[in-house]
Amino acid sequence: MKIAITGKGGVGKTTLAGTLARLLAQDGMDVLAIDADPDMNLASALGIDEPPAPLTKYEDLIDERAGGPAGMFKLNPKVDDVVELFGVVGPDGVRMLVMGTVDSGGSGCMCPASSFLRALLRHVVLKESSVVIMDMEAGIEHLGRGTTRGIDLMIVVVEPGARSLETAERIKGLGTDIGIKKFAAVINKADEEELEAVGSRLEYMGIPVLGTIPYDRSLVKADLAGRSPVDEGGAAMAAIEGIKDRLVSFLR
Repeated sequence: MKIAITGKGGVGKTTLAGTLARLLAQDGMDVLAIDADPDMNLASALGIDEPPAPLTKYEDLIDERAGGPAGMFKLNPKVDDVVELFGVVGPDGVRMLVMGTVDSGGSGCMCPASSFLRALLRHVVLKESSVVIMDMEAGIEHLGRGTTRGIDLMIVVVEPGARSLETAERIKGLGTDIGIKKFAAVINKADEEELEAVGSRLEYMGIPVLGTIPYDRSLVKADLAGRSPVDEGGAAMAAIEGIKDRLVSFLR
């Protein structure tokens, strides 16, 4: 089960990613959570106090694995041992990796670090036996790079608002272009009237809704304290429990 969670910035995708990872692990699954968002906030959503260093900080390793002479770089560097070497284990046994950001001129796409990260994501999607939950960067740029190619499901977190829905529609289109076959949405921070309108728009796009997350002060408290929502509890947790159950059924 390989799942990428995405959406417009600020919609709650990191909270959902971390909470789903914990809940699936509590169900006895071997879970690998990957922070692929440059903001790198997944650790707190998982309840990990000391996250692993971003992989992009290991410059010598990247140069050894992906570098080459005269500015050339390897398109398929060795990455099959990276999870074991650089992952950390958090609450409920969830393993975690932090990808980090690529600092280079231009688009940042053509360099050994980018080649290394792309190869790693390709490996965990195609070869890793664990359940993989990826917290992607906000927006749609990762789809242009094809880093989520081959995943089983892309979950788009949506909140009321035209920009969030427009982003969801673009994610569906670009994801389809790279061969992603299953999409689903989670609606966050919507009242009953907004929920009906957002749900209708998603239905029109052909994106089924896995569930909704109500506004809950417990999520705010957990975020301010740097705690996992799983450890804080509250109404939102019950909602995400239901989303987790529907997610597992959806992928069977």
